Amino acid sequence: MTLTRTTRLERGRSALGPALELVHTGRAPTRAVLTAELGVTRATAGAVAAELEALRLIQVDSRPGAAAGSQGRPSHRLSIDPAGPVVLAAQVHADGFRAALVGLGGRIVATAPGCMTVPADPVHVLSAVVDAGADLLRSSGRRCLGAGLAVPSAVAEPDGTALNPLHLAWPAGALVREIFAERVRETCVLGPADTAVTAFTGNDVNLAALAEHRHGAGRGARDLLCVATGHRGVGGALVLDGRLHTGSSGLALEVGHLTVNPEGRPCHCGSRGCLDVEADPLAFLDAAGREPGPEVSLLQQARDLLRTEYEDARVRTAAETLIDRLGLGLAGLVNILNPDRIILGGLHRELLETDPERLRAVVAERSLWGQSGGVPILPCTLDHNSLVGAAELAWQPVLDDPLAAMAG
Repeated sequence: MTLTRTTRLERGRSALGPALELVHTGRAPTRAVLTAELGVTRATAGAVAAELEALRLIQVDSRPGAAAGSQGRPSHRLSIDPAGPVVLAAQVHADGFRAALVGLGGRIVATAPGCMTVPADPVHVLSAVVDAGADLLRSSGRRCLGAGLAVPSAVAEPDGTALNPLHLAWPAGALVREIFAERVRETCVLGPADTAVTAFTGNDVNLAALAEHRHGAGRGARDLLCVATGHRGVGGALVLDGRLHTGSSGLALEVGHLTVNPEGRPCHCGSRGCLDVEADPLAFLDAAGREPGPEVSLLQQARDLLRTEYEDARVRTAAETLIDRLGLGLAGLVNILNPDRIILGGLHRELLETDPERLRAVVAERSLWGQSGGVPILPCTLDHNSLVGAAELAWQPVLDDPLAAMAG
């Protein structure tokens, strides 16, 4: 009997992480679904849910109502505890930064944007973004379990260096993870100043893809391709078999440097006509004959122009040119990667929504797999998906071992 009880207890504890991830990603909205997904008994699933509730990570509806027309006893509904802990998520981009507190389920609890000219020394902006996050935490009174940072650069592993931040003035190889972790430790975001701090850092589009796969337009895809243009440049990311693919050292899928116009603009990488300079907000403004202004970000200026002046012939032609070049790049990626879904973010999402048939036609015409049946191309659906993805990095240790994370 003792052995049986011990075995059940150990089995239940080992299921805590998988159970939390199922609720976190919305794949287990009820205890019945959780039971089926974990492959355990109802009693074990109930004990696991109760333990996660006791940790203030989820809520269990103890008096569920039956849906209209349903048969049998309704199952207990599971949801994220809205007053539970958070993680600090931070993002740096060409026009400044944003800090946020993000709960389980990808829910942004609070956010603070900061506009600044990003200086050549990453310490200054990373100090500002962590200070902004610390202010949010003090105001919220919430417990913070981790910190994650998204940057517009390939991030080399295992050192967490910003290998080539083309659209920032940072030096190549800036030790962004080390700097970020030190600032988090100094501000006591995760506890006393002498606490050892593990902070996570990743490329912004990689993290956007991770967030969309868990909580947004990529949910349910096995092999997901994400391509996006934010404030400057173009990035890409790939989720394979449900896991973010970063390559041998974190540098996979630098899609911004696919050539789509051999006679085009010079690129920062030394080539010409790369997606990075042919399909980003600055390229759109230039093609439309608009001079970028200093008032708002390039991304916002491009979005506003597309939304309000699309009937202008020059703006429409500029949009069609970017769609064609984006489609050419996507077709090449489809031929190589054969994804089951493509999602587009930033200005690319706006271009897709403006003329979806044109983009899909270009991809289908230029790709073998597109001709054989088409690959779904969808807009990203999450606001601030790179921030949510940075939070996913910080939440991962909690998803791996909730008991250890909450005890720390």
